[in-house]
Amino acid sequence: MMEMSMLAPSFPGFAKPSASVKPSLPTLRASSLRHDYPLASKVVIKNLPYSTGETTLRKEFSNFGKIAEVKMVKDMNTKRSKGIAFIQYTCQDDAMLALETMDQKDFYGRTIYVEIARLGWDYFGATPRASGPPTPKKWDLPEQEEVVDCWY
Repeated sequence: MMEMSMLAPSFPGFAKPSASVKPSLPTLRASSLRHDYPLASKVVIKNLPYSTGETTLRKEFSNFGKIAEVKMVKDMNTKRSKGIAFIQYTCQDDAMLALETMDQKDFYGRTIYVEIARLGWDYFGATPRASGPPTPKKWDLPEQEEVVDCWY
């Protein structure tokens, strides 16, 4: 039987916790853990024309502030845009200005909707669904008169 100390060198990510190092709680930041942006500095744009590209979005939305990242949501098979994009600003005020200015505006023939992206958004524009048993069905039963449990 192998001991734990023998397994440690074979797994590069495995390290024994040191008694002198105390783990710190992560700070609440935007969903991108690699960068240190304020929480409300990412916007989601919905109902974009399918022909819109990342460069067009970057050009139009850079009027409100410095953009760190633009991500278009695309179909995995066809690589065609789904009409949703995420724009990460470096400053929360820039994101709010973009939201206030561009929400419900005409963008190349379509009315776009701009919102602050919430933590937990997936690439399909919805919060993650919990796994587990399905929601119970409601049965269409005829209504009955009130039943008395006890007779005194």
